[in-house]
Amino acid sequence: MAQKFHIKRGDLVVVIAGSHKGKSGKVLEILAPKLRARVEGVAMIKKHVKKSEKNPQGAISELEGSVAISNLMLQSVFDASKRKKAAPAA
Repeated sequence: MAQKFHIKRGDLVVVIAGSHKGKSGKVLEILAPKLRARVEGVAMIKKHVKKSEKNPQGAISELEGSVAISNLMLQSVFDASKRKKAAPAA
């Protein structure tokens, strides 16, 4: 049986804990086996791309890393809660 999470792909979420606390974005994908999610513009990592016919120079591209699902909260729930007043301006 598939595990059920409080967020799904396409939802607007806010990071409520960890080093990216206060950032928000849209959920791009859920990594269910690892209990993590990729959020647009949050936890950016640099990936070195090898030279190829398509990209003859090679490159260093920035991609979204993953954030633990337990550190995410729906934007609508966050806005309705007391946390919004206590959250740092980010």
